[in-house]
Amino acid sequence: MTAIEHRLLVHDGTFAVLAASGDIAGHRGALPADGLFRRETRHLSRWQLTLDGAAPTVLVPARDDVRVPPSAAADGLADREGNTGGGAVVLTPHGTREAPPACTVFREQAVVDGALTERIRVVSNQGTAAPIRLSLTVDADFADQAELHSPRQEFTGPQRARSTVARPDGVEFHYRRGTSRHTRTVVTADPAPAEAADAEGPVGTAGAGPDATARRLSWLLEPAPHTAVELRLCVRTLPHGTPDTAAPGPAEAPDPATVRSELAAARHAFATAEPRPGLRTARPELARACEQGLADLAGLCVTVPGPDGAPLRVPGAGAPWYPTLFGRDSLLTSFFTLPYRPLLAEATLLALAAAQDGEAEPGRIAEPGKILHELRHGELTAFGRLPRGRSYGSVDSTPLFLVLLGAYAEQRGAAGAELARRLEPQARAAVRWMFDRGGLADLGYLACRPGEGGGGDRSWKDSPGAICAADGTLPTGAVLVAEVQGYAYDALCRTAELARAVWGDPGYAGSLERAAAGLRERFGADFWLPERGFPPLALEESGRKVDALASDAGHLLWSGILGQRRGETVGRRLLEPDFFSGWGVRTLAAGQAAYHPLSCHRGGIQPQDNALIALGLARYSLRAEAARLADGLLAAAERSGDRLPQVLAGYAREDVPEPVPSPHGGAPRAWSAAAPLALLAALGR
Repeated sequence: MTAIEHRLLVHDGTFAVLAASGDIAGHRGALPADGLFRRETRHLSRWQLTLDGAAPTVLVPARDDVRVPPSAAADGLADREGNTGGGAVVLTPHGTREAPPACTVFREQAVVDGALTERIRVVSNQGTAAPIRLSLTVDADFADQAELHSPRQEFTGPQRARSTVARPDGVEFHYRRGTSRHTRTVVTADPAPAEAADAEGPVGTAGAGPDATARRLSWLLEPAPHTAVELRLCVRTLPHGTPDTAAPGPAEAPDPATVRSELAAARHAFATAEPRPGLRTARPELARACEQGLADLAGLCVTVPGPDGAPLRVPGAGAPWYPTLFGRDSLLTSFFTLPYRPLLAEATLLALAAAQDGEAEPGRIAEPGKILHELRHGELTAFGRLPRGRSYGSVDSTPLFLVLLGAYAEQRGAAGAELARRLEPQARAAVRWMFDRGGLADLGYLACRPGEGGGGDRSWKDSPGAICAADGTLPTGAVLVAEVQGYAYDALCRTAELARAVWGDPGYAGSLERAAAGLRERFGADFWLPERGFPPLALEESGRKVDALASDAGHLLWSGILGQRRGETVGRRLLEPDFFSGWGVRTLAAGQAAYHPLSCHRGGIQPQDNALIALGLARYSLRAEAARLADGLLAAAERSGDRLPQVLAGYAREDVPEPVPSPHGGAPRAWSAAAPLALLAALGR
């Protein structure tokens, strides 16, 4: 199953990745691995339907559950069935022209409240009774999501055990790790299966194996001529710590069609609430992309605790790999949506303030005042194979927290000032981290410092080899990435304004303003390639320039650290053919030895990267360039249902007339979904 072939259902951090047929085959290391996931654990690794022992033919596949129909974006009318993206998968047993299939199977699925619900209708196509045996092969391997994404992270241990428990109406799957963790998946059916038996291992394996738990549930269905029979199924995910009473049967679970309709209505309401982006632009393609993006964001929001423990709904980074709070991703997503959905920014700031670290802990790359990189719950996290629960391995989340807080206070008036006063201690602690631990005091810049086992602070281009010279040479030691210095400059400026206007501390404001001015002056002297008229991607700690020409320079426009003349030079340079493919700005300019069109960070096109560039172009009054950039991104979105992917390949539009998705990207991704809203702000109409 490829990234293009999969189907995604998502709700509040629980998501299912399924084939177009509605099946789950238990892929490992695929893009993406399929299954039903909650808290980074695969609660369902097989869910395969057969008719009379054979896989059926797919007549109509299903769509993702967060599509907005064109009519909704055009005129505000909710096409409830279309907006659910589910509809019914239509299947048939094998047949011929002379002997067409005796029945048709309609399969409806939805994810809600930590469960996958399914309704299967078997409709007779003929005037005589024709019994059919319907079977579901089910299993739960409880694999950690990181284990599936990176097979080298496979988790094993002598105290790790899986088992099954038969139920009259289905089966339970249990996972135990010693006495400390107990995770369950409960599968129930109405009517109950007529038979439950052991099943063979997945195709391509060496058999069931000693740890096999797969079961085959079977029903002998006999619809009367030209009538239908129905099955209702429910798969409940019960993570460690869930009460034993939390597993209702399918009769108590909501109907998939009802779930899809209710979720569709909620997402449509979120996408079209005032201020509605579609009413503020004369570009219908931009209106559609904005509303599709908002619908995606409604589905990607996850619940996390705030400073007082109360639940907050924040943008998760994306599905299927990042259904959780990510500092950098959630902050930029909230910045893009701030003029239209300010409560996302408020919730993100409060959640990150609650998770701000107060102690130094090298294993989590945690330091006092530092802002969270990511929040995780899975098996590898619980047993120390990955940073425990909260990881702080990003250099840019901390300044971006201050940038968003300053922007929120500026735009929200009294409500913004109130939140800024509430978060003053966290903001001051974040500033202290930038100077005392981040590198501003001793190096003059924020630094990405290497850590043990490949860990350490990283910038947004965090794939191996992403920060490189034009010839592909990698830097050594601490690395000073260009755009991070821009974030730091903007953070100091905005926090100075808070200190002066909200906190009533002009002395602190003055010290921050002086620090910002000094950073800007140093940056202008150190981060420039005179022979190329462009900033280098980074500096080594020694001061040697890492001279790749990269899209990160566009972030410098957004932060305002460049002077007007250099800003205009950089902005126009980013629209030249080696950078601008016709669909967007490449992460690395073509023609350099390090360039690769299918690399996420060495030549692919990322919408959130381009959104920051567009905002920067507008800041330097390069309106024509911003419009040209937006035209390319929106043309790409139109060709994929008004949704921007995580990454596009860097191929030139004149050579490849259709946008090519990257094999390593996914959708929806929160900051890609929010990118059209940034384009709307950049265009100003």
